[in-house]
Amino acid sequence: MGHDIGMTLGTRALLVHLLTATGAVFAMLALLAAAQEQWSIMFLWLVVAFAVDGFDGPLARKYDVKTNAPRFDGVLLDLIIDYLTYVFIPAFALFQSDLLPGWTGWIAIIVITFASALYFADSRMKTDDNSFHGFPGCWNMLVIVLFAIKPAFWLILLLVAVLAVAMFLPLKFIHPVRTARWRALSLPLALAWTFFAGWAAWVDFHPESWAHWGLVTTSVYLVFAGIAQQVIPQRRG
Repeated sequence: MGHDIGMTLGTRALLVHLLTATGAVFAMLALLAAAQEQWSIMFLWLVVAFAVDGFDGPLARKYDVKTNAPRFDGVLLDLIIDYLTYVFIPAFALFQSDLLPGWTGWIAIIVITFASALYFADSRMKTDDNSFHGFPGCWNMLVIVLFAIKPAFWLILLLVAVLAVAMFLPLKFIHPVRTARWRALSLPLALAWTFFAGWAAWVDFHPESWAHWGLVTTSVYLVFAGIAQQVIPQRRG
């Protein structure tokens, strides 16, 4: 009987790894769309990958994949896919689009890919409360907002520079699922961000879409909530 339960747990844990690995397929589909400059389709695939990334972590902890499916390193698998979907493809899209003219595009992709490679290998990436130590390289979130509101190129460069430096500063950025403090607000807003991102891409970034305001509002919260938690002391219960 115990053996059967062990097999079931092992199978479920393996299925979680397989779910995580689908992110690589969605990354390739997003890249193919980006290569053809089909930005809405690219972002829709990235939103799907973002959703998978949100679900696989809790499932991995529920089925204890380290113990029950130890052959595959779930953390490493997650990092490989996150680099593709959070960094590499969004940086390519930013370069390939008309948002950054000439040399500005080159600067952006060099800064984003170089700084993010270092950040993803940073042994101090996570804080004690399961938040991120420094901006967690969520360039996909920035780039979809940039595609929606189309700001001036110098503002895009400024944002890229500030966030690249923020990766290595002692600033806290929440994980909407794992950071316990304010999670009752953070998790619904992260789900709302996913909805607005999908909506914005679905309507091909129509300039009058309400999705853009939803995207900007939820993005501002997700970027600054961790820093706010550092400033506002937590009440001891």
